[in-house]
Amino acid sequence: MELDRVSAEILRTVIGNEPEPKPEPKKKDEPGAADHWTPPVLLERGVYLRKLAQAGKGEAGETLKEFPRHKAMLSFRSRSGQPEVHKEFADLFLVLSGGVTLVTGGTIVNAREVKPGEIRGDSIEGGKVNELRQHDVIHVPAGTPHQFLVSGEKTVLCMVMKIRESD
Repeated sequence: MELDRVSAEILRTVIGNEPEPKPEPKKKDEPGAADHWTPPVLLERGVYLRKLAQAGKGEAGETLKEFPRHKAMLSFRSRSGQPEVHKEFADLFLVLSGGVTLVTGGTIVNAREVKPGEIRGDSIEGGKVNELRQHDVIHVPAGTPHQFLVSGEKTVLCMVMKIRESD
């Protein structure tokens, strides 16, 4: 910023010509470094996603970080989602707050590919109903149809790990 440069020059004139401090180099991920998200941070992000969902279509999500073969995400829902299948990615859901019905397996009715490896549809026939509550964890393998069903005033906030299961 121009003002910062001018201020620095005035300061050098007043106190002498000391060398400017060099900016610290950006650190790359150190070996053994870990990514850590605490429950308060995730729940605070959930409040933000809830507001986005209320202003939109009842759902909002964000990617926390992408890794070479997986990514960490947050997802908030106050309405049901479409049935979906990810050909290459498994989903590992951790319910942080609220509750939801997750239908897994079965067959997607009126299935259509919306982009390579991603299938959506109208409903699931013959799937297994899983009632999920806070702190539940469920793994949905790649290639498995699944759908979140949110009823009434229920909402759900999940941490989602999308894990590449095929090359």
